[in-house]
Amino acid sequence: MIMIYILLIINFITFIIFSWDKRLSIKHRRRIPETTLLGAAFIGGTIGGILGMFIFRHKVSKKSFLLKFGAIILIQILCIYFSEKYW
Repeated sequence: MIMIYILLIINFITFIIFSWDKRLSIKHRRRIPETTLLGAAFIGGTIGGILGMFIFRHKVSKKSFLLKFGAIILIQILCIYFSEKYW
């Protein structure tokens, strides 16, 4: 049960990071590095990242970012699959 709360917090923080980066891009300010955005998604904030991308229309036209984000999703799916299969 505690893991669900941790994932909710991580996803909320990831969503906030994506929204903050969009705000910075609109104001033409220094941006949050893509490695931070992708790292937040990688550690469990994938859903928050997806929501941030679609709600704020952020990073959806940048193909290199989408490929990296998709790779993270694929890695997470494989990790879940193999952890369920072999545990």
